Amino acid sequence: MACNSPWRFCGGIFDWDRSLARLEELNQSTNAADLWNDPIAAQNLMRERTRLEEVISGQQAIEREFQETLDIIELAEAEGEDALVDEAMATLQRIRDQLAKREIESLLSGEADGNDAFLEVHAGAGGTESQDWASMLLRMYVRWAESRRFKVEWIEESLGEEAGIKSATVKIIGRNAYGWLKTESGVHRLVRISPFDAAARRHTSFASVTAYPVVDEDIAIEIQEKDLRIDTYRASGAGGQHVNRTDSAVRITHLPTGIVVQCQNDRSQHKNRSAAMAMLKARLYQEELRKREAAKQALHDAKGDIAWGHQIRSYVLHPYRMVKDLRTGIESPDPQAVLDGDLDHFMESALAARLGAAVTAATE
Repeated sequence: MACNSPWRFCGGIFDWDRSLARLEELNQSTNAADLWNDPIAAQNLMRERTRLEEVISGQQAIEREFQETLDIIELAEAEGEDALVDEAMATLQRIRDQLAKREIESLLSGEADGNDAFLEVHAGAGGTESQDWASMLLRMYVRWAESRRFKVEWIEESLGEEAGIKSATVKIIGRNAYGWLKTESGVHRLVRISPFDAAARRHTSFASVTAYPVVDEDIAIEIQEKDLRIDTYRASGAGGQHVNRTDSAVRITHLPTGIVVQCQNDRSQHKNRSAAMAMLKARLYQEELRKREAAKQALHDAKGDIAWGHQIRSYVLHPYRMVKDLRTGIESPDPQAVLDGDLDHFMESALAARLGAAVTAATE
């Protein structure tokens, strides 16, 4: 489908004519008398309509501002108002930046990209060093989520013996949370002078990150009781706002796949089991998405191959300071900003790379 305007993007959520037609279809559906007979389907429909309305109205606002700015430049040049021309040109640059951001957001059009996300962080081999690094990574993602005003809920946290964490799972709630975080799945490598080494030697540490989508209730994932091993144990963690100390933590192992999920967020074993089952359902759904992508040869693995030979990013604090994404080549000379949650440029580049891989596979 051709685009009628150079300011509208084809593909994804910016396929203009298709988006307008879909919004009209959704508006008609919301007027149906039996809409709320199926509350889950109705909520999904309303969410899709709201998203499309935001996209379309935002695009229309940009186009109006663009045309108004062109008119201002024409008048200002005719009257010799150089300062006004400069101001209008700055406005055009801002509009260009907004369009670039929207183009990136248009890549978030995968089946589950709009969903909330579970994020797991696991320390690699190396004891305290890797456990401290895992806690730094978890903090980085929490900071990133907070900068977007996403909500973060702690699901499970296992503390290291001396410092850091062995593992943790959080739920990140916000629009397109999974679409952004799926680019972060993989192994992250840290090089630094160890704060735990009295000889101040340089250490290399690893931790793995896995993101998977929170699954809507209307997605059918078959889980048989005979395929599950359910264990209960005493919760341990930071306490306070993160984890309640209880005797009702739950760990569920899905025997056919080996997937393990656990939850210790609530004092109720029943609630923890329910939350763990939701996580398991999400993991199985993510595995299905991964298989589909692999079948299309668009990506190697939607959540990354969690093995120490498959790093996706290196964070170097010594002997120089740099963060480099090994998939895209994107670098940052400011590791502290990255560790404080400045991840958008890495995520955007990874999304663009995924699109390029999908286009290449589709044309082969």
